Amino acid sequence: MVLAAGLGTRMRPLTDDRPKALVEVGGRALIDHVLDRLVAVGVQTAVVNVHWFAERLEQHLAQRNDIRIVISDEREALLETGGGLKKAKPLLGDDPVFVANIDSVWIDRGDALNDLIGLWNEQHMDAALLLARREGAIGFDGAGDFSVADDGQLAFRGDRAEVPFAYMGVHITHPNYADNGPDGAFSLSPLWRASAQAGRLFGTVLDGDWMHVGDPQARDAAEAKLAKQD
Repeated sequence: MVLAAGLGTRMRPLTDDRPKALVEVGGRALIDHVLDRLVAVGVQTAVVNVHWFAERLEQHLAQRNDIRIVISDEREALLETGGGLKKAKPLLGDDPVFVANIDSVWIDRGDALNDLIGLWNEQHMDAALLLARREGAIGFDGAGDFSVADDGQLAFRGDRAEVPFAYMGVHITHPNYADNGPDGAFSLSPLWRASAQAGRLFGTVLDGDWMHVGDPQARDAAEAKLAKQD
């Protein structure tokens, strides 16, 4: 599932005439960066939620012929990450799924998504998250989200001043993970906290450079970073 329904408020004025998912970085729309990564590891179908400039996003996605796109329509109301996953459950089937944000671009020196697939164990995990080191990240200046144990188990920052790793917008979970959440809009974060307390939240760390493309300045910095790779 690709979470693409946000208003992109922090990305204005670039989102005055388009959804955030269609803001370009390095000549490619943000959502295509994500879909390219998913296609590369064998994903054949993506459920994409839509809201802001929904028709324009649907028209763009219709041009892809390397992955089947199914739309989860949130035109009536934004549902956030948890609500979006809950609404999309009938479209996702029963097998574990990737859930991906559209504002994450990265240069991979390893094999991040396959590493995440290799980590995932549904007997022992509720979710497996892809993380990035805070140092050197573009567009992220927070205190971090998690620390990681040797076995990959995650602990939230809590009262600590900072932790080394940030969630970089991609995880694997069960399609029904959010089913017990409230009606309407809600975040996955409280569910992750409960899973972490139960010892069922795990993660793996990107070997590469992460760009959180959340505003125009980060978009420009990401473009400059990608240009150096060409």
